[in-house]
Amino acid sequence: MKRGKTGVLYVCIATHNDDPTVGLLLWKLRKVFQEFSREYHILVADDASTDGTRETLETYQRALPMTLIRQKEAPGRAAALDALFRDALGRSDRPKRDCVATLPADFSVSPAVLPDLIKRFESGADVVIGEVELEHEPMGTRFVRKSAAWLLKPGIALPGVRDLLSRVGIIRLVTLKNCYRDRPQALLETEGICADAELVARAAANARQVVTVGVPPYHNGVDRTADPPVLASALRLFRAGRQLRIPAPQVEVQRS
Repeated sequence: MKRGKTGVLYVCIATHNDDPTVGLLLWKLRKVFQEFSREYHILVADDASTDGTRETLETYQRALPMTLIRQKEAPGRAAALDALFRDALGRSDRPKRDCVATLPADFSVSPAVLPDLIKRFESGADVVIGEVELEHEPMGTRFVRKSAAWLLKPGIALPGVRDLLSRVGIIRLVTLKNCYRDRPQALLETEGICADAELVARAAANARQVVTVGVPPYHNGVDRTADPPVLASALRLFRAGRQLRIPAPQVEVQRS
């Protein structure tokens, strides 16, 4: 791969039965990078999907700089993220310049937000956290997202971060590498939405500069009736807050 001066962006997507949206997400990613010149490679972990996700991914793999990682037995989101990050670290020979970007496979946030996040990364941030604007989201979604920081205490403390569950962000690879230094076997110990918050907290604890960027939600019209109930999600976060013990960042979070 030809190396640019700005480093490589590894776009990491963990998917499970997201056939209605993952193809559109990849198509939009291609459009974004046609307009925003940046060296990138897409890494997708298929968490044992049982719908048409695999076939959709294989179609796009032929048209994009993309690697597909298949999880044969559904090990969950934490293991899928771990596989993606280890793959990115194995590919990179410039971890101080290269980075990973995470995006939700359900297209709840558009890849169009990436240029704003990348600019903050190129300005020196080690961790860029996307915070989804929740004003027009369902009441249950707003409750869980806004309560997450409180529910996750004392195990996770990130003063200045309002959205720990967006699944949108950028992490410098050297920062991610430092996270693995203390957890070589598995980066994350929680699952589902708790793993998303845990990832943000572990990355921030190892960063020299952390910034937040507001990002708009993308209303894709996908049925969310299968999502975990609000109380179940809140209970998971509450339990994770008592299970985890992640140090707070040594730097103040910068809000943009």
